[in-house]
Amino acid sequence: MRKQYEYTSDIAFTSSVKALQARKGSRHAYARMEQNGSWESTVTSQLRDFIAMQTSFYMATANADGQPYIQHRGGPAGFLHVLDGHRLAFVDFSGNKQFISQGNLAENPQVHLFLMDYAHRQRIKIWGEATVIEDDPALLASLMPENYSAKPEQVVVIRISAWDANCPQHIPMRFDAVDVKKALDAKDLEIARLTQELVILRSN
Repeated sequence: MRKQYEYTSDIAFTSSVKALQARKGSRHAYARMEQNGSWESTVTSQLRDFIAMQTSFYMATANADGQPYIQHRGGPAGFLHVLDGHRLAFVDFSGNKQFISQGNLAENPQVHLFLMDYAHRQRIKIWGEATVIEDDPALLASLMPENYSAKPEQVVVIRISAWDANCPQHIPMRFDAVDVKKALDAKDLEIARLTQELVILRSN
């Protein structure tokens, strides 16, 4: 049974965390945030649009002893799908066969996703519970990115408990190589066009 919280942010703001916030001066601001609605627990248009653009994220799990593990997941933009207002899903591609994340989830379904958009200096954190589905080929086929060469293995479905968008402070601005190439190609075309115009003007 899923734990019920007074505020959705209580999934992260434990009594120990709140005590530290009080001691270090931020508890009043976060208490006001809680009273004004706290964190979101359903998929909004903001979250849906952000997820659709992402080509990677980090997924944190922990085993029954609390030992944490973080694994990277990547794929074409949109490989992380919004199923409905409460659930996300992605195809788990075949990898190094360690199965640490899946083993952790078998003992402890709690999961955390960290989505980072370096180009726009945005990040979103998602808390939830994950289920690994190994025996639904129709679901796997519906979520598998088209024309992607990875070998699909199973589906991971995440029921969202809470999510929060962080401020951009200290996020370095970085760009994907594909986006940089597109910008450079466009610039090269513009230079070629202007060069040709200059040749024509000089010949007149």
